[in-house]
Amino acid sequence: MTTDRMSAALPTVETIVVPRASDLGGGFKVLRALPSAQQRMVGPFVFLDQMGPVQLDAGSGLDVRPHPHIGLATVTYLFDGEILHRDSLGSVQPIRPGELNWMTAGSGIVHSERTPPALRAAGPRIFGLQAWVGLPERDEGMAPAFAHHGAAELPVIAEPGMRIRVIAGEIFGVRSPAETRSPLFYADVTLVAQQRLHVPPEHEERAAYVVEGAVRIDGQAYPPGQLLVFARGADVTLSALGPTRLMLLGGEPLDGPRFVWWNFVASTRERIEEAKEDWRAERFTPVPGETERIPLP
Repeated sequence: MTTDRMSAALPTVETIVVPRASDLGGGFKVLRALPSAQQRMVGPFVFLDQMGPVQLDAGSGLDVRPHPHIGLATVTYLFDGEILHRDSLGSVQPIRPGELNWMTAGSGIVHSERTPPALRAAGPRIFGLQAWVGLPERDEGMAPAFAHHGAAELPVIAEPGMRIRVIAGEIFGVRSPAETRSPLFYADVTLVAQQRLHVPPEHEERAAYVVEGAVRIDGQAYPPGQLLVFARGADVTLSALGPTRLMLLGGEPLDGPRFVWWNFVASTRERIEEAKEDWRAERFTPVPGETERIPLP
């Protein structure tokens, strides 16, 4: 068999991840696509959670108490609702739909994520994604940093039948203003029914997470709540079976394996153990004005 025929026989979708559901309490559930038994990472993305969609009870809200991170950047992006971010650098930032919240943990940072007080009375709605991007080994010990980009700052590709917001990195020849530490892409894509989208093979690792609607690839239909990991170098064209929203993500693989434990990511087990002891001993800088903390598991 020739090389061309062998390539043609390879599937476009190499791995399908069906996220596992976790209940964080109060009716708030997440779907975790990364890491999974089938796929640990896609490019530098080591974690991907779908939050909601959920309508919380009146008078309640999201309350993720202060907790630590090392060796990664958290990437929070909402479709609906609002979250108030606070961190140990003193950042206080509401996150609203279409905005990018990028927090680089580096050597260590602490943050909380809560529903703003003004939105609790009516019962808030929350719908979005949180990803973690692993840092290259050279940057794991960098000073923590925080950046926020409003929806108007993020470039949008608008064509008949589709709209693509480039959240981070570069894809389709368009680059986000967000500063990243390695080559990657992260984009929010909405398609009308029957619209086709070609995903260029410009990045080594690529995936699509179907948020709403469904897509067809090589004659196979994929419903919402699935992470589709594409074969390297594959010519990917997908079509929307109805009004559809999906996230495209990936990039260059990290420079070696990563250990992931709780909220910590590192290239060595020793660094994970150090972070555990630092949190246990309360050596992380706290979030100003907050006294609660999530204990070490």
